[in-house]
Amino acid sequence: MPIKYTVSQWNKKKIIIGETDMQATKPATLLIGLHGAESTPENMLVLGNQLKLSNTLFIFPEGPVDADNERWSWWLDGPKQKESVYAYIEFISGVIETSGQHMRDKYNISSYDTCLWGFSQGAAAGLVYALQGKHSIAKIASVCGFLPELPDGLTKNLPSTILGIFGSNDDVVPAFLAEHALDELKANDHKVTVNETSQGHEITEENLKQICNFLINS
Repeated sequence: MPIKYTVSQWNKKKIIIGETDMQATKPATLLIGLHGAESTPENMLVLGNQLKLSNTLFIFPEGPVDADNERWSWWLDGPKQKESVYAYIEFISGVIETSGQHMRDKYNISSYDTCLWGFSQGAAAGLVYALQGKHSIAKIASVCGFLPELPDGLTKNLPSTILGIFGSNDDVVPAFLAEHALDELKANDHKVTVNETSQGHEITEENLKQICNFLINS
């Protein structure tokens, strides 16, 4: 089913909205795609367009941190990373809330699963939100994800179901960092499926098939 895309601004940030033929009488999904560091929501849209999902509202937000040349990240690296990750959690909580209002106002859908998927820093952003986010997340698909320094004192989130994909030939996020992140999610009571492949730092066609199957069937 084709996805209809529109571009909007929420809280002064670009949001790309992808809409299928939404029906209030069927199970619905809010799916938020999180791009990598120094990237754009358009890069995730190209990949997300290959996910064959029905009754799904696709949201592709622009990261809050300006990485120059119209590219964006979710948080800063370096000594202020904890504070920046906290700001990201606040930011994406607002995206989730505004997306939910969109579901209710436009489609009269008040019951739906909120899911996240992302690549690299975007995958890390999904895992961070699983641990310390304000809103419970049904499913998270992480490709080449890791964990940054986490803020202190935040409330532990409810468990999510997580698919973690990472590559043994990834020279950006080494496999041991990705595996450590998923172990941390397991230790915090999340249901984690680990899929180590021979890929590098990329999202492959096979990854997209796995993500689609995970979102539909898990």
